[in-house]
Amino acid sequence: MSTSNGWDTRYEFKAVLAMSLAFGLVGLDRFILLPLLPSISKDLGLNYTQGNSLVSALAVAWGIAAIFAGNLSDRLGRRAVLVPSVVLFSLLSVFSGMAGALTSLLLIRALMGVSEGAVASTGVAVTVEASHPKRRGMNNGFFQCSISFFGLAVAPILATQLLEVTTWRNVFYLVGIPGLIIAVFLWMIVREPTAAPTASSHAVTAPRASFWSMFKHRNIPVAMLALLCAMCGIFVISAMMSSYLVGYLKLPNTEMGFVSSAIGFGGVIGQLGVLTASDYVGRRPATILSFVASAIALYFFMQTGADQPTMLFVTLFFASLFNFGALAILAGPIPAEAAPPGLVASAAGLVIGAGEIFGGGVAPVIAGGLADAYSLKHALYLALGGQIVGIVFAVMLHETAPRKAKTAAHGEVSELDRVAS
Repeated sequence: MSTSNGWDTRYEFKAVLAMSLAFGLVGLDRFILLPLLPSISKDLGLNYTQGNSLVSALAVAWGIAAIFAGNLSDRLGRRAVLVPSVVLFSLLSVFSGMAGALTSLLLIRALMGVSEGAVASTGVAVTVEASHPKRRGMNNGFFQCSISFFGLAVAPILATQLLEVTTWRNVFYLVGIPGLIIAVFLWMIVREPTAAPTASSHAVTAPRASFWSMFKHRNIPVAMLALLCAMCGIFVISAMMSSYLVGYLKLPNTEMGFVSSAIGFGGVIGQLGVLTASDYVGRRPATILSFVASAIALYFFMQTGADQPTMLFVTLFFASLFNFGALAILAGPIPAEAAPPGLVASAAGLVIGAGEIFGGGVAPVIAGGLADAYSLKHALYLALGGQIVGIVFAVMLHETAPRKAKTAAHGEVSELDRVAS
């Protein structure tokens, strides 16, 4: 069904739903490793450092792939990159269950990071291009919150329940199947940018800009640095939380699981809610407020003792909500709305890649070093510092939300809004 101005809302709905399901499976296949690690480590004889290397390898590969796959998607087309990537990470999940040693599993998870990074950058572009400008933030919220819902909320529950009746290898086999089905739907649904979701003039007619032209808009380099800060918070909190709650606060496992679940539930609401709010209040103020609120909530979480598990849950929930909210804005609409003609996926991939490599790959290693040298609480100070520094970068952003800014930086009309006019 199309609106009166010719916008194809039926395609918008189908594209956003399909991309959200695909990205949700990315999260499931990526994060289900975490609750399976104890079983994997026992079978393969891995220590903590070796187990964490599986997480870091995927994050670094994800970041590198996001940069290059986004540009490849702009040149070859969305489906040409998106569909093979979904098929590949689904098959690699199956292959993960066949690994017999650390080396083979490390290689498989790194290759999975490559394919999933391609889905991330291309998926942002597909979602943005399918969305009406006034719903761009909300739709990106649906797209991005799916990774938190499936990866951080559903995956731990699914994995622990399946481990009661089967092995970790069979869990990997099972979670790889849905992606093969979704890949078929993506091929059938997703349109290329020239086959646009408007009835008439959404086709991109401007010549493709050069890769380096992305840096002419302040939001691209600033978003790279700000997203690094946001991901520093997310990955340090996610990686260290179980150890902090059990090893530092001495919570029993049942209470640890309850408190840790706040990360997933807060992430889902934050990515959807904050991105939707940014359509109305603007990208810049929403990002600034998210970093401020996340820092405050994380500080109070660090001051809460083991005798207050409910308060631990509440403060961690809000810290995650706003941290994921800032991440979602910086990884989605901000680079997309600042992208030069024909480089939407490239811009998203560049920003996501920088955040993943350093925030997702390097920060957890630094946090582990702080925990070993000082205490587990010192590792959380790194996450808190990331939120505080993120405020500085967020202040430097230019406003690009269609409701708040008719023009992008330097007085040029945003390419996405020009073709949607």
